[in-house]
Amino acid sequence: MRLQFILSEIGLGLRRNLSMTISVILVTFVSLTFVGSAALLQMQIGKMKDDWYDKVEVSVFLCPRNSPVPSCAGGEVSADQLASIKALFSSPELKPVVQSVYFETKDEAFAAFQKRLGDQWWAKSTTVDDMQTSFRVKLSNPAEYQLVSDVLNNRPGVESIEDQRKILDPLFRVLNQATILSVGLAAIMLLAAALLITTTIRLSALSRKRETGIMRLVGASNVFIQLPFMLEGAIAATIGAALAVGGLLAGVKYLIADRLANQIQFINYVGSAEVWMIAPFLVAIAIIVATVASLVTLSRYTRV
Repeated sequence: MRLQFILSEIGLGLRRNLSMTISVILVTFVSLTFVGSAALLQMQIGKMKDDWYDKVEVSVFLCPRNSPVPSCAGGEVSADQLASIKALFSSPELKPVVQSVYFETKDEAFAAFQKRLGDQWWAKSTTVDDMQTSFRVKLSNPAEYQLVSDVLNNRPGVESIEDQRKILDPLFRVLNQATILSVGLAAIMLLAAALLITTTIRLSALSRKRETGIMRLVGASNVFIQLPFMLEGAIAATIGAALAVGGLLAGVKYLIADRLANQIQFINYVGSAEVWMIAPFLVAIAIIVATVASLVTLSRYTRV
């Protein structure tokens, strides 16, 4: 009997404030879509870092002719210097962090240069002697770049050391900034949703002031009086969360899987599995926001 009464009160409240309820659903939908997008973007960054950082290498460029770098004061890297540098990769200091080492000769560097830039007019005058020998070092943990740099930097025969992660870091910074923007917009929209829920519950409480007064007179508890109002906000917010999950699933399928993945195939994209992973959190956020907003309002308008 009590359950039937609570359900009837919820239905009555939703019908009386239908336009406000729809507004709560839409604002919650938009705000949680931003929250979900930010979470998916962070997951995508994590996937890209896992994939790309494992593939990047440290390039150790050896001294060419006429280099102004102090470590190249003796001219082009000598055979003894080359052997000494190569031995460092097997030293107790570097061996634990070095996964593999590839030595690129001038001829190999020239072939790679011709393949990439050989059709440029300024590249036609470049010869094999203009190339640099180098080591390509793959690390077991890309974060150990600094250790390699400390050991090899300023060594006779070493001109420079470059970490390929520096090429990727600007991209990840831009993506992280986009995440921060999404979180900021989501916070504003969630605040708007909370205010709308507060307004909706207040209007519903005022429109049923006579009924709640009668319930007090017959000894109804605070929880029994307030529960229908709280559930109204929670139901509207949960519907908005469900719409947000549906929107994210549609976006992942039609924008990422069907379009972006076909155009740029070397990236491991997030998919529907990641959306379902964050879906419970989106629903939880919606219910928490609705519950808090409802409690704040009801503590004033349905106080015994």
